[in-house]
Amino acid sequence: MSKVYWMVTITGRDQGERFSSMYKSEKIPVILVALGKGTASSEVLDCLGLEESDKIVLFTAVTGDVWKHVKKGMETKLNIDVPGTGISFIVPVSSMGGQKSLRFLLAGQEFEKEEEAALKDTEYELVIVVSDFGYTNMVMDAAREAGAGGGTVIHAKGTGMEKAEKFLGVSLASEKEITFIVARTEKKKDIMKAVMEKAGMESKAKSIVFSLPVADTAGLRLTGDWEG
Repeated sequence: MSKVYWMVTITGRDQGERFSSMYKSEKIPVILVALGKGTASSEVLDCLGLEESDKIVLFTAVTGDVWKHVKKGMETKLNIDVPGTGISFIVPVSSMGGQKSLRFLLAGQEFEKEEEAALKDTEYELVIVVSDFGYTNMVMDAAREAGAGGGTVIHAKGTGMEKAEKFLGVSLASEKEITFIVARTEKKKDIMKAVMEKAGMESKAKSIVFSLPVADTAGLRLTGDWEG
């Protein structure tokens, strides 16, 4: 078994279906899809081999073992290493809001439970909340009560919801909102707990919540949390 990571893939909108189909073939059914637009400078785009165009962003959870297979597939089947195709990366998940959330995200992938302290040497953490569409206020009200300064929300569409439902025992909507909250590490547990209790799987929001370590920051006030 292996550790859990959050995988992010950015590619052109015309390539999104190819990537998501390949992920499903690798037994990764739960994928959150959001639209984006490239904003990098021409120099950065040239360095990455990307064009300034409409993008699609794919989010999913993978284990280390699955990532190895997916990475190989992206290189051999999708030619991700060819300039202009896209980029993909993984970030270690530092904590998860309950076993149901973990089973939902991994949808059958085997994983190794890691002690949270091994990933807690950062000043800030990124709390990610995936909820049914229309319940951002419920999520943020709970988070703010626990000390969150603010958050940023993007609209996404989820795939593989049917398979994920068997791990949760509830029906899920495909239209999703993903809320990003950057908080000080010492506040993270309280924020996650509040969201789970007031906007979690037992609520109308049907939220799952997890966190990622933030290695470094820019633009965050030293005396408070992110208000973005």
